[in-house]
Amino acid sequence: MLDAHRRPPPPTRRSHVPSGAVTSSTRNIPPVRPQVVSLTTDYGLVDGFVAASHGMIARLAPAVRVIDVTHLVPAGDIRRGAAVLAQTVPYLPVGVHVAVVDPGVGTARRGIALATPDGYLVGPDNGLLLDAAAALGGVTDAVELTNPRWLAARVSATFHGRDVFAPVAARLASGAPLAEAGPTIDLSTLVRLPTPVVEVRPDGFTAEVLTVDHFGNVQLAAPAELLAALPARVRISPVGGAGWERTAVHGRTFGDAPVGALIAHADSAGRVALSVNGGRAAEVLASTAGTLLRVDGLAGC
Repeated sequence: MLDAHRRPPPPTRRSHVPSGAVTSSTRNIPPVRPQVVSLTTDYGLVDGFVAASHGMIARLAPAVRVIDVTHLVPAGDIRRGAAVLAQTVPYLPVGVHVAVVDPGVGTARRGIALATPDGYLVGPDNGLLLDAAAALGGVTDAVELTNPRWLAARVSATFHGRDVFAPVAARLASGAPLAEAGPTIDLSTLVRLPTPVVEVRPDGFTAEVLTVDHFGNVQLAAPAELLAALPARVRISPVGGAGWERTAVHGRTFGDAPVGALIAHADSAGRVALSVNGGRAAEVLASTAGTLLRVDGLAGC
């Protein structure tokens, strides 16, 4: 039986549409009562940063369950953190989702909390949260985290995850109203990441590498529908005249290509992905986040 507190996974993922993260027609609709706090950070696992954040939540809301999404986002990689968060939150219980990839900590950048129809997002106003907000139905309200009674007694200039975002999350998860955390923010002023490049052609498309995962799979910003129209074999080449090209099988899963061969497929987030059966596509394609790759159907295949 489906847990009554969990939403079923969406049948397909939406394409990357940062503007859809903010909605005005649903503003001020309160989200469902949170049941968990999730944590997504670039803190790593060597130091005590994660434990300190857990501890702050436990002190203020000992009954709230905490889910660690990951603490291994590459340091300062906001785009990677945003992608991981957005592709994970639809499958978590309704909750307060804290994300901290925050190279601007201690500067004039705002700390914010966003309400959506399916929970809250808490973190820096640097674009990290908005794709996840879109995945949860769009921002219905936003506040800047300025109420000192909601924060740690002493706020470090360099550890807002512990001193600002964790205590705010604990209070929201305990049922405190968002409006008490600070003043309302004009939704149009929220910081957005640049929209990743996706250019469609009759015989293929060009797309920016959105992320590279732990297995070396290369996820493109292109929605999977763009790949579906292409033939059984495709050509991958870099934009900018690097002078190489690779041929890939257009398949459904890794085993549809021979061991060591490249495969283009729809990934679990509904985007175009490039993988190597038994290998690392990021190395074969010399690609990292932000690389522009051209994907063309091979005639006669």
